[in-house]
Amino acid sequence: MATKREGNILDRVRIIVADNLGVDDADVEETSSFVENLNADSLDLVELVMAFEEEFSTEDNPVEISDDEAGKILTVRDVVNYLKNHGVQD
Repeated sequence: MATKREGNILDRVRIIVADNLGVDDADVEETSSFVENLNADSLDLVELVMAFEEEFSTEDNPVEISDDEAGKILTVRDVVNYLKNHGVQD
């Protein structure tokens, strides 16, 4: 299992997004749309979901984002809210 990143949920999501999409983490804002602002394509979105699941899953709380739920996650804020609503804590 990969080493978990330091920081709160938003900071960790920003780093994952920047790493996966090849953008500067300073350009990843809470309101950033993955497609419209960060130029993610459908494959990028699938890879992001997998990265979020890996980063935020614990033995006690596995994070599994269904395809339906993933389709509703359009911005960085959506990811943060989803994770918080599914038991992930800062």
